[in-house]
Amino acid sequence: MGLFDRISRVVRANLNDVVSKAEDPEKILEQSIIDMQEDLVQLRQAVAQAIATQKRTQQQYNQAQAEVNNWQSRAQLALQKGDENLAREALVRKKSHGDTAGALKATLDTQTTQVDQLKRNLIALESKISEAKTKKDMLKARVAAAKAQEQLQNTVGRMGTSTAMAAFERMEEKVLQMEARAQAAGELAGNDLESQFALLESGSDVDDELMAMKANLLAGAAPNQAALPSASQSSAPPSNTSNTSNKTSTPVDKDLEELRRQMDQL
Repeated sequence: MGLFDRISRVVRANLNDVVSKAEDPEKILEQSIIDMQEDLVQLRQAVAQAIATQKRTQQQYNQAQAEVNNWQSRAQLALQKGDENLAREALVRKKSHGDTAGALKATLDTQTTQVDQLKRNLIALESKISEAKTKKDMLKARVAAAKAQEQLQNTVGRMGTSTAMAAFERMEEKVLQMEARAQAAGELAGNDLESQFALLESGSDVDDELMAMKANLLAGAAPNQAALPSASQSSAPPSNTSNTSNKTSTPVDKDLEELRRQMDQL
């Protein structure tokens, strides 16, 4: 591969890249419709010109055919009058116009075929242009939607990486942390209150039970104190009955003293 071929390929590649980047779909679509409209105008002019030529040829053919018929009548008239030479001359003229009419008929047939083909091409081009206009509107709407979506995505991308958005996200995280700490503190405070009330409730039960025990002890101590001997009786000589009662009351007194010591320690 030669150096100039490589340079030419590089230049064409760069130009194609520049042109491709510079192409705006909406503008290209509009320009394409304009180009097709210009082609349609030219085709219509060509069809009109072909039809005009066809009509001119048709007129010439009709005129030549009329001359043929005219000289045919004249030849018959001259022959009827007995002028054979004049009849021959008329037939010569008839043949000349007949040849011209034949050539014109061939040309007219060719032109008719061409005009019919041009008309079909014109109808097809008009249909394509109408379809292209409809597609152009649809494509322009899709291009506008794609541009709007791309702009939105770019905006969202810039928001996600911007300093303001990052600061906003940091403050949001900070607020969440503060709310979490406040919730945790509330839960801890609630637990302390629950434990304090539970302690009070348990302490109340113990106090109630202690008061009940004190009442039972006091009620049991009263009969025992009434059964004890008085001071005058204690100086008297002991009898067998008093010895027996002292022996039976001694364990009760010990229990009573033990309970009293426990009450004093509380």
